[in-house]
Amino acid sequence: MNSGSASCAYQWLERLIAGRPKLLFHVRAPYSQLMDALRICLYVYAGACLATWLMSVLTREYSWVDRIWSIVPLAYIGIFAGAAGFHDARLNVMFALVILWGARLTFNFARKGGYARGGEDYRWAVLRGRMAPWQFQLFNLFFITLYQNAILLLITLPAKTALEHRTSFGVADGLLTALFAAFLIGETVADQQQWRFQQAKHADLDAGREPSARFVTTGLFGYSRHPNFFFEQAQWWVVAGFGIAAARAVPWTVLGAILLTALFIGSTRFTESISLSRYPEYADYQRRTSAVIPWRARKIPTAG
Repeated sequence: MNSGSASCAYQWLERLIAGRPKLLFHVRAPYSQLMDALRICLYVYAGACLATWLMSVLTREYSWVDRIWSIVPLAYIGIFAGAAGFHDARLNVMFALVILWGARLTFNFARKGGYARGGEDYRWAVLRGRMAPWQFQLFNLFFITLYQNAILLLITLPAKTALEHRTSFGVADGLLTALFAAFLIGETVADQQQWRFQQAKHADLDAGREPSARFVTTGLFGYSRHPNFFFEQAQWWVVAGFGIAAARAVPWTVLGAILLTALFIGSTRFTESISLSRYPEYADYQRRTSAVIPWRARKIPTAG
């Protein structure tokens, strides 16, 4: 393929992603503005993929996408808000909310040692033990690097919809803002409860004492085995809601929230399989407590 053909193909792909395929000489200024923002996001995506894959190969640690998880979405939404000159109320609110989300998540990840050397997610080590080395390297390239980075881009694309449909900030947007704040507080509480439990557990182990419990089941964890997972997904469904409010329809950009939920379903199952192999009593916790959506605990009938 020559350079001219490659350029035309790339431009066609951009127009297809934008959802408004047109002849180039019919492009209007707002559409050009949208395409410029989308093009920059694609460059950021390509750079993030290259950087995280190279770092994983060089360091043999595979949590580099985790390390940028709370940072890159801020850049994507900031690009769309900036394309509107930071004059669009809906985009500005989306950007502000995602900044709060990113700051909170970055802090929580950092205090758990996620940015330190050797701070790899323990689940990758488990998965490596179940795969041949070449299989895991393919998994690293296509799933950890390309797919997860794609999700980070896709979950922010409701901002593209908001840029494309610059309608007024309405009651629905206000309700979505309040809902996002509530979910953000919920995830903060859940992470803090988990942090305090883990700190107390490790203090007991360091002192040679047997912890009273081997995994957290109190607070929000009495209503959901993974309340932090629930609130994390819920915030991005709210972001998708902003796109719906802007378009006054259900745009294709809700795909990001759908794929994020699918990712969490698989992650939750894998995480729980590890917990169950370590703690046999986890099965009782599974029977009485909702997996993700907070709900009243079920009563387990006693034998006899």
